Amino acid sequence: MERLLGGAGPALHPERRPRRGHKGSDGRRGLPSAQEPAPEVACARSSPAPGTMPRRLQPRGAGTKGTTAAAPGATRRSHPAVPEAPPASAKLLLRWDEVPDDFVECFILSGYRRLPCTAQECLASVLKPTNETLNFWTHFIPLLLFLSKFCRLFFLSGRDVPFHHPWLLPLWCYASGVLLTFAMSCTAHVFSCLSLRLRAAFFYLDYASISYYGFGSTVAYYYYLLPGLSLLDASVMTPYVQQRLGWHVDCTRLIAAYRELVLPVAFVLAVACTVACCKSRTDWCAYPFALRTFVFIMPLSMACPIMLESWLFDLRGENPTLFVHFYRRYFWLVVAAFFNVSKIPERIQPGLFDIIGHSHQLFHIFTFLSIYDQVYYVEEGLRQFLQAPPAAPTFSGTVGYMLLLVVCLGLVIRKFLNNTDFCSKKRALPNYKGEIHCYQGISVHLEL
Repeated sequence: MERLLGGAGPALHPERRPRRGHKGSDGRRGLPSAQEPAPEVACARSSPAPGTMPRRLQPRGAGTKGTTAAAPGATRRSHPAVPEAPPASAKLLLRWDEVPDDFVECFILSGYRRLPCTAQECLASVLKPTNETLNFWTHFIPLLLFLSKFCRLFFLSGRDVPFHHPWLLPLWCYASGVLLTFAMSCTAHVFSCLSLRLRAAFFYLDYASISYYGFGSTVAYYYYLLPGLSLLDASVMTPYVQQRLGWHVDCTRLIAAYRELVLPVAFVLAVACTVACCKSRTDWCAYPFALRTFVFIMPLSMACPIMLESWLFDLRGENPTLFVHFYRRYFWLVVAAFFNVSKIPERIQPGLFDIIGHSHQLFHIFTFLSIYDQVYYVEEGLRQFLQAPPAAPTFSGTVGYMLLLVVCLGLVIRKFLNNTDFCSKKRALPNYKGEIHCYQGISVHLEL
């Protein structure tokens, strides 16, 4: 350095200002301590007054004009400029305070991609260590596994029933829901940094695909699982109720009414859940993860007859595959809901699990396990259905319902996209001890 300066002028002190993220002895991040002398640099800069925003958060042109005017007679020296940190747009990964509020996840401090990214950059990011990388892979790998599983069920099962037979229509509805859910989740996590509007659109589609999957599951239950339950057989339930209660109650009408209402009620729940989840991305919702978890538990109530069957009758002895996989599936769902709502482990140690091990990745893994168990008992229900099939499922009662649901969910998403104002809001944070407010309404206190 002395050779570059030609031996003239004051020598550059080897110490520099603390880097961004480094704390001085006074606890402030990125600023020299008030008790410590400022490092002697060839190009000395005046230290900002306490409470002043950092240079990168100040409006353009507002950082140096006042200083220049304050010393009009100062002589200018020609020295090498101190290199500044690259702008956020040039960085590959950003911190939580360098991205719009809508991008910040609770307790995730780093690993954010810049906005906007190109589609090529989004695709390339799945091989880089960002906080979305494992969110993608924890659903892309299950997508390939389920695609292989359903191809074997439809085309390589060795059954005499062709893949286009009406008996397999409920399985097509269910398979489309499973595959669409994983595909939309992968798409949302990869391309969420194209723009704010596209980010919202992708996650709206993600919520809609989950509702679509929930309704597809109900269609498969309705045709493959519910007909085999003693609970929905009037010839079994009528004497059972009479023996237990001592009353003569004809259960035929109640069971018939339930069968008529299952699919319409599940349809309404699917649309209502999508509306609630889309609204959870607006400012009025303080705890969106809890809301989304709750509303997606509601369609699971369509499986209540299976649970009641296990309590009232010997389901374990009559159908052990259904019993084991059904309860194990709900165990995985409870674990997944716990991680999704609690934000553990990143809540305990913010910043440590930004790339690997945060709660959303665990949520993906346990939801995959729950659907994996569900596929097994749906397949077992299909096998029993084909042994003694009742009336064949109709196109309108299966695919027709699914197509109508797609139209309704599309209208819901369009309404929210048209009524939402997408603007990039950045935080203006002081350079002293402050508070991180994430858009989910949960706050983390950190030393800045």
